[in-house]
Amino acid sequence: MKTVELDLEDDFAGLLLQLNQPLKTTIRELVVLELYRQGKISSGKAGQLLNMPRFVFVNYASRLGIPFFTMTEDEWKAEKELIDKL
Repeated sequence: MKTVELDLEDDFAGLLLQLNQPLKTTIRELVVLELYRQGKISSGKAGQLLNMPRFVFVNYASRLGIPFFTMTEDEWKAEKELIDKL
């Protein structure tokens, strides 16, 4: 395991502490959520890193406004056309 030391301004640390969990937990969660939002890690990997089942993570991320599917409008239209043909 690697250890990273962060120097946080008091105001910033205070904001993170308002989430009512240890700073280490908060920072880990925010980093994992951002990596998932950017598509750098899968929902399974994100869940693993946060010690939760994949679908629990997907539901949690969804409640935070991070979609499970990221498709353009054209991709959605193409999918709908395929479904309509069935």
